[in-house]
Amino acid sequence: QVQLVESGGGLVQPGGSLRLSCAASGSILSIVTMGWYRQAPGKQRELVAAIGSGGSTNYADSVKGRFTVSRDSAKTTVYLQMNSLKPEDTAVYYCNRKSERSAFALWSWGQGTQVTVSS
Repeated sequence: QVQLVESGGGLVQPGGSLRLSCAASGSILSIVTMGWYRQAPGKQRELVAAIGSGGSTNYADSVKGRFTVSRDSAKTTVYLQMNSLKPEDTAVYYCNRKSERSAFALWSWGQGTQVTVSS
């Protein structure tokens, strides 16, 4: 089973930026579609961004134009650059392998990283 480690969260003021990282052993992240998900208190976990093995990206409407998902050149880490953060972006963020045909996550969840947007 692949172990995922998310990092980079923290407390940021509205309008600020954060970059989240998702690491796994080996280079498996380069050959699968990876998604960034988030879960706010009292809400269901939702998919916010995804990057395919070929580099294609997709975003939820709520983050389009503000978030960017990418991989590093070694393809061992997936990033989520979050700009113009809003209080409603507050959530625990997770990465996971995403099903090709749906938002379904295929691996076990990591511990996630907390993002809090507040003044």
